Amino acid sequence: MKKSLIVFAFAILLMPLTAMAQNDIFAKYSDNSDVTYVSIKPKMFQMLAKMDIESDDKESQGYIDMVNSITSFKTIATDNKAIAGDITKWVKSRSNSLEELMEVKDDGMIVKFYVKEGKDSDHVAELLMFVNGLEAMMKDSEVTINGKKRSIETVVISLTGNIDLNQVSKLTKQMNLPGGDKLDKK
Repeated sequence: MKKSLIVFAFAILLMPLTAMAQNDIFAKYSDNSDVTYVSIKPKMFQMLAKMDIESDDKESQGYIDMVNSITSFKTIATDNKAIAGDITKWVKSRSNSLEELMEVKDDGMIVKFYVKEGKDSDHVAELLMFVNGLEAMMKDSEVTINGKKRSIETVVISLTGNIDLNQVSKLTKQMNLPGGDKLDKK
């Protein structure tokens, strides 16, 4: 009886850990054929950081420094409505521990940026980008992945590291992405 009680108590203590493992949307869908999955491991960023790239251009050096500060990059994209719904739920659950940085809504498409505070107000430990509603905007596009025509409904991207928001802002402005000016103000 005493042994059963100890095993039961131990199982109760481990339940939150197994729930967290199941809540990682990237791990959950990494092998799913309805998902495009990309994960750049910390070792790759360590290798990039060791590259001796010289640049006289201050802006280019800033981007190199930003890339070197990233420790992990993960993204998943799908056109599967059920998976898109699951991703949306996951992002909502994650948003409780993150600060919403910005939101863009355009013709049914929603783009949200979330951050987890870093070492100071100019740096973040995690940048999470969520895009939903892309399918309507892509209906006339010819996107092929592995030889199959695909559309994309939902994309989620997670960057972790010591990310400088000033560099992200400059990059989004130069690429003429919506919200670059809002990042600059943040």
